[in-house]
Amino acid sequence: MIDFLRGQVAQLEREYVVLDVHGVGYRVFCPNPYCFAAKNEEPVTIYIHHNVREDAILLFGFETKEEQKLFRKLIEVSGIGPRVALGILSGGNPKAVVTAIQQENINFLIKLPGIGRKTAQRMIIDLKDKLEEMGGASLFDPIPSGMEIPQDNNLGWPEAREGLKALGYTDAELDRVWQVLKDNVSSDEAVDSVMKKALKLLYAG
Repeated sequence: MIDFLRGQVAQLEREYVVLDVHGVGYRVFCPNPYCFAAKNEEPVTIYIHHNVREDAILLFGFETKEEQKLFRKLIEVSGIGPRVALGILSGGNPKAVVTAIQQENINFLIKLPGIGRKTAQRMIIDLKDKLEEMGGASLFDPIPSGMEIPQDNNLGWPEAREGLKALGYTDAELDRVWQVLKDNVSSDEAVDSVMKKALKLLYAG
């Protein structure tokens, strides 16, 4: 099974990256393909979950080992397949997802793509103890106890901003756009949706 791939980004699409590894192009579905935009001219490492089923072999990729681990934990939950797990990581900041599970914050979890109340309850039951067992100063350390997940901050903006900077936009341009944009996006809006809205404003000048 493939655990990671290292190569050059040959193509970026809304849902996936094509990674050139010694002349072979691997299509890798990612939560946020744009995070690899700045690395087009240099080799990158993408951590892989290799999914094999009867009708397809699919690669799901992540920027960090922690995201890869969280993805693998999510697909252990009944009712969450790889596509839904990818949507969860795309729709919410991974650390915030872990914190919501630890805090049993169902209201946050049901806002994630493809997650209903029953699935959110299963996520808490199945994963709360498992995430605690992993330990370490990482993504799996939730926001400190007693501190709620911020509801008025857009969780997708930091990643969207990173992708936009990779496309060549300056901090000043992005700060100006965010002042206009922040009241028109929800706290759990997906990264690609935030990027599209920001790009529309940037193109308009």
